[in-house]
Amino acid sequence: MEAIKSSELITNPDGSIFHLHLLPEDLADDIILVGDPGRVETITAHFDNIELKKSNREFYTVTGSYQKHRFTVISTGIGPDNIDIVMNELDALANIDLQTKTIKPAKRSLNIVRIGTSGSVQADIPVDSFVISEKSIGCDGVLRFYAGNEKICDTAFEDAFIRHCGWIPTAARPYVVNASPALVNRLHDPKYTLKGTTLTAVGFYGPQGRVLRLPLAMAGINDRITTFGYQQYKVTNYEMESAAITGLCNLLGHHATTICLIIANRINGHASADYHNRMEQLIRYTLDKLSASTMA
Repeated sequence: MEAIKSSELITNPDGSIFHLHLLPEDLADDIILVGDPGRVETITAHFDNIELKKSNREFYTVTGSYQKHRFTVISTGIGPDNIDIVMNELDALANIDLQTKTIKPAKRSLNIVRIGTSGSVQADIPVDSFVISEKSIGCDGVLRFYAGNEKICDTAFEDAFIRHCGWIPTAARPYVVNASPALVNRLHDPKYTLKGTTLTAVGFYGPQGRVLRLPLAMAGINDRITTFGYQQYKVTNYEMESAAITGLCNLLGHHATTICLIIANRINGHASADYHNRMEQLIRYTLDKLSASTMA
């Protein structure tokens, strides 16, 4: 098998992958991604033991165990461009021999859950809710750089979204991807969580319909997003990483979903009074669900 060129798969002098500074043995099968490096410590404070801590730039990794279940927690920073780095390097750690730079014949599949904060775009999804992303709509364009992306995307859903929202042709074409059903079911409990369709924005201000000094190219876009519906689905919440994680995982053969705490409702203007305490509850809920069950 032909080796991948060193310019394409860069490793550090210690043999670790370029950005994450991780070795294959550092990685658990169950991985939690967060945007904020500080949230890594918040999650791993619940661990029974810590194996390792490694950091580089905004990428901070801790591997350890919770209730005898091994987890790796990684901060990605904000946005889908960082997700492109993290997902490709996680897959390389799992499925490429970093010494020979050849693809391993037997593929390892990772379970990847993003824990994040989010804003609701539906009046009936209140702050402090937990929303699991059953579907994600990406507006970033990252997935379109990879061959075969159309095979994992819901083109009819995309077309309906583009028509209803008046999506301008100069913006990246939205893509719609499905989370891993097995992983969604592993996390979902109807007493505590909602399943939703998450819109992944490429930025925080204009891309999420916020106006400061710059007017929007798609004025009124949030009103159209709120009223959009396709089959039984409607857009439930905004965040900035879910679709890129899910889409790349689907292409690479991994399982992914996102579970978010709603800290603001963009429709009625409400915000969580104490989202830090509620985030602790979401973290414990997610760790308990993941450690108590396995993939079907």
